[in-house]
Amino acid sequence: MVNGKAVASGRAVGTALVVTALAATLAALLLPVHLFPGANPVAAGSVNFDDDGRGTVATEYGPLTPLDRDFVRKVRLAGLWELPAGRQAQERSSRETVIEAGKHLIEGHTELDERSIEAGRALGIELANQPNAQQQGWLAEMNAAQGDDFDRVFANLLRAAHGKVFGLVAQVRAETRNSMVRSLATRANAVVLDHITVLEETGLVDFEALSSDGGASRPVQPSTATPGVLSTSRPPSTPGEPSDEGDTSAPSGAN
Repeated sequence: MVNGKAVASGRAVGTALVVTALAATLAALLLPVHLFPGANPVAAGSVNFDDDGRGTVATEYGPLTPLDRDFVRKVRLAGLWELPAGRQAQERSSRETVIEAGKHLIEGHTELDERSIEAGRALGIELANQPNAQQQGWLAEMNAAQGDDFDRVFANLLRAAHGKVFGLVAQVRAETRNSMVRSLATRANAVVLDHITVLEETGLVDFEALSSDGGASRPVQPSTATPGVLSTSRPPSTPGEPSDEGDTSAPSGAN
C-alpha cells in the first residue's frame, strides 16, 4: 500500500503541474497586450484614416469600407492642390529638375484625379471640388516664395506629403476587397513612388526634417479629423489631419 500511495501521489502531483502550466499559458494568452510597454496589437507601419461613420457597405465591386472611402477622397483632394503646384513648378522655376518634377506631378495627378472621380461616382463617395484650407495655405506659401526659395518650398512640401501617403496607399492596396478601390490604389502606388523619386532628384529635399517628423507610423484607427489631403500632417513639421473645407458633392469632371 505504501508503494501504491506513492505512485498515486506522484500521478496527482504530475497532473497538478500540467493543469497549472496550462492555466498559466491561457492566462498569458488572455493578458491584454497593452499592459506591456511598447506593445502594439496593430501591424507596424499602419496609418490613421478618417471614419465617415457609414461602416462597410456592399457594392457591385465588393465591400466598401470607411478606409476605402477615405482613400478615394484623399486621392481627389491631393490632385486639387498638387496639380496647381506642378503647374507653378513648370511656370516659375528655372531649375530643370524642379520643372521635371512639376511635369510628373501634372501627369500623375491628372490621371489619378480622373480615376478618383470615376470611383467616387461608381461607389457613391462624395468628393471635394476645391482644395481645403490647409492645402490653400501650402499653395499660398509657394506663391509667396521666389527663386531658389520657391524651389525648396515646392520640393519639401510635396516630398513630405507624398512620403506620408505612401503607407496609406500600400495598406489600402493590401487590405481592400473592393476591385475599383484596389485598381486605384495599385496605380496610386506607382504614381506616388514616381513623384517621391523625381522630388528627391531635385537635390533640395531636407531629409533631416522629414525624419524628425513624428507620426509616420500610427495605428489603424479612425482619426477625429475630417478628410484632408493624401498626407496626414502639414509637411514637413506639424502632425495632425487637415480640415475638410471644400469637401462637397462629387464633381462633374476632372480639373
